Amino acid sequence: MYLSEPLEKKYTKENLPARDAQRLAEFIAFGPVVFQVSRLMVKWGILDMLRDEELTAEEIARKATISLYAAKCLLEASLSIGTVLVDKETGRFTISKAGWFLVNDAATRVNMDFNHDVNYLGMFDLESALREGRPAGLKRLGNWSTVYEGLSELPKAAQESWFAFDHFYSDSSFEEALQIVFADKPKTLMDVGGNTGRWALQCVAYDAEVEVTIVDLPQQLEMMRHQTAGKAGAERISGAAINMLDDQNDLPNDRHWDAIWMSQFLDCFSEEQILSILERTAKVMDADSRLYIMETLWDRQRFEPASLCLTLTSLYFADIANGNSKMYHSDDLIALIHKAGLTVETIFDHLGQGHSIIKVKK
Repeated sequence: MYLSEPLEKKYTKENLPARDAQRLAEFIAFGPVVFQVSRLMVKWGILDMLRDEELTAEEIARKATISLYAAKCLLEASLSIGTVLVDKETGRFTISKAGWFLVNDAATRVNMDFNHDVNYLGMFDLESALREGRPAGLKRLGNWSTVYEGLSELPKAAQESWFAFDHFYSDSSFEEALQIVFADKPKTLMDVGGNTGRWALQCVAYDAEVEVTIVDLPQQLEMMRHQTAGKAGAERISGAAINMLDDQNDLPNDRHWDAIWMSQFLDCFSEEQILSILERTAKVMDADSRLYIMETLWDRQRFEPASLCLTLTSLYFADIANGNSKMYHSDDLIALIHKAGLTVETIFDHLGQGHSIIKVKK
C-alpha cells in the first residue's frame, strides 16, 4: 500500500501515550457534542471575540447576547475540547491554537458547514447505509436515489454548503491544473461531470480556441447554462445530457477528443461503475487523446490532517451521496485504469488543497 511519508509515520505505528489514547477515545464518544459546541462557538462569534481580547464569561454572555448559563456551558466545554484557554487568576478566557484554526482556516470552516448542513442528521443512518449499500441518510435532505439528482432542489443551507465544499476543493487546483492540461494545447475538451461549468469557463478563458463539451445529468446542464450565460467564452461551451450510471450510455464520439477531463468525478462512483466509465472513455480515445483524472487521493497527501478529512468524507458518499463510492486510494484507481485498457502516463501531486492529476493515455 502506497502512503506518503507523513501518513506512513502516523498510520503505521502507535504514536499516543496511553492517557492520550484514553482521552481520544472519550473525545470520540462525545464527538457529536464536541462538534455542536464548537460550531456554536464559531456561529455566535465567541471565538472571534476571544481572538481579539481576553473576556470573562459575563462579558461573553453580554457580547453574544446569550444567557450566562449558556456562556458557561459553552466555555467550560470548550476548555475541555481545547479551543479556549483560561487564566485561573482572572477567570478570563482566550482562544487556543485549535480555536484559531476553527475561525481562520478556510478549509475547516467549509468542512464544518458541510458537515452540519449536509451530513449531520443523515449520519444517524450510517449503519444502515454501510450494511445495505445505499445512501440511507439522504432521506433527511430529500427523496432522491442519489444526492446528485437533487442538487438543484436541496434545502437552501444544504445546497450552499454543498457547493461551497465542492468548489473550495476544486477551485484551489484550477490554476495549476490548467497549466498541466493545456501544456498539450488541446482544441477539443470533454468535461465529464462538469457540474455548474466552473472548470469549462476557466478553460475557455485560458485558451481562446478550445471548445468544451460538458457531459452531465440534464438538471446539472440546466444549472450550468444558467451559471455560464453571458460569460466570456460561453459560446464555446456545449452540453451533452448523459447519465453515466447507465452503462448503456456512451460518451460523445462525434469528434476527436484531445483532452478528457474528470475532476472530483470518479469518487462519485463505485469501483465497478468506475471501470465501466473508464472502459467507455477508452472507446472515444485514440493515441493522441489524453484523459486527466483530478482527485483528492487520501494516500498522497502532503499533510496528515488532509487525509483525515478525506477518509471521513468517504462516509458522506456512503451515507448521503450514493451509498457506494468514496475518496479513493491511488492504488485502487490505478488498478481500474489498467483494467480498462488504459495506461498511466504520469501523476502530478500536491495541487491546490491536496489534489492529484493522473494523466492517462490509451
